[in-house]
Amino acid sequence: MKIVESVKLSLKLMAKNKMRTGLTVLGMLIGIASIMIVFSTGEGIRSLIIGQIEAFGTNIIQTEVRVPNDKKGMEAERESAEAIVGGTQVTTMKEEDLEDIKKISNVADGYGAILGQETISYLNETKKVFLFGVSSSYIDIDKTEVDKGYFFSDENDNSLSQVVVLGSKVAEDIFKDEDPVGKMVTIKRSRYEVIGVLKERGATFGMDFDTMVVLPVKTLQKKIMGIDYYMYMVHQIKDQELAEETADIMRDVLRENHGISNPDRDDFKVTTMNEMMDMTKTITNGITILLLLIVAVSLVVGGVGILNVMYVIVSERTPEIGLRKAVGARFKDIMTQFLVESVLITLIGAVGGMILGIAFSFLVCLVANYLGLEWKFVVPLKSFVVSILFAIFFGVIFGIFPARKAGKLNPVEALRKE
Repeated sequence: MKIVESVKLSLKLMAKNKMRTGLTVLGMLIGIASIMIVFSTGEGIRSLIIGQIEAFGTNIIQTEVRVPNDKKGMEAERESAEAIVGGTQVTTMKEEDLEDIKKISNVADGYGAILGQETISYLNETKKVFLFGVSSSYIDIDKTEVDKGYFFSDENDNSLSQVVVLGSKVAEDIFKDEDPVGKMVTIKRSRYEVIGVLKERGATFGMDFDTMVVLPVKTLQKKIMGIDYYMYMVHQIKDQELAEETADIMRDVLRENHGISNPDRDDFKVTTMNEMMDMTKTITNGITILLLLIVAVSLVVGGVGILNVMYVIVSERTPEIGLRKAVGARFKDIMTQFLVESVLITLIGAVGGMILGIAFSFLVCLVANYLGLEWKFVVPLKSFVVSILFAIFFGVIFGIFPARKAGKLNPVEALRKE
């Protein structure tokens, strides 16, 4: 029997029992829709993270403290992060490191940063906030902009000036409709002058800059926290093409400053933006693969539904199969008929699933953008390819056993069931 004739006959037989066909298609539809959503959401997450990385600028290299350990690769970084979150302090990254790295030929500028937490008050308004101490170069390197007033200078930092620049949300919560610039706020029983308010920026990598109070890093170190080290440093480079070479020189400088001879015992981590983007790609790909494995379970469930239905169909059409074999239909003809029917069911489910998946992915994008996230609506070509391949694969795998059973039926015994 020709394929075209098999398709026409299959569609006719499927139309006779719309309810059963619909329920069988539904299982595959949900599985394929999940594939589309996983791929689209993965691309959306990737675009969101890359957008946040680019918000810091692509021509920067970040250096953060790290707890040395005997592990390798990602496990070492995980243990280091857990130790820092658990309260372990690395106090070796200091101003000397910042200034020595600035002397590297491809480094244009840089700033050191620390985070603290204190209560800020003005008149009867009191609020617990994060204090973000940075060098004056921060405003030139970062994407942050001043909305009112001005940012502090190098002179303010070196002289331990008691000045602050408020995040937009902090300014709104404490001063309401009043202009904060020029007013005095109290932090840890000392008075600080508000010299500026930052433009609204939102959260980036979990840090909500609108709820922070920014002040000179040396002021925060000496007058509030009583420390002399940085948590991390950011350096702006001149030629992005030389980022990896510059990062290697930075590592050499830090090892020399910290007296480290074994790179495995580094108490710092230097990361370029390219490395960060590669890391992002690896993570999102890993998440996508994991989710696809979960989705495969629902596809197997849908496939088992097809298997059961096809066995029922074989039983119902046993006399018909016997008659066709009696008039000359071969094993191959019967096999083809039932395989075509099985694949058609999965393909119809695939088409419906792709449409549903695209619609749901678009809805996710709308909700994400409404919440202020820079989420791009992307449905990659590979999602269509994978969906169709999955549909054909499951259609053949779960259709071949009932098809073989139908093809092997004895025509005499089959006709007896008339």
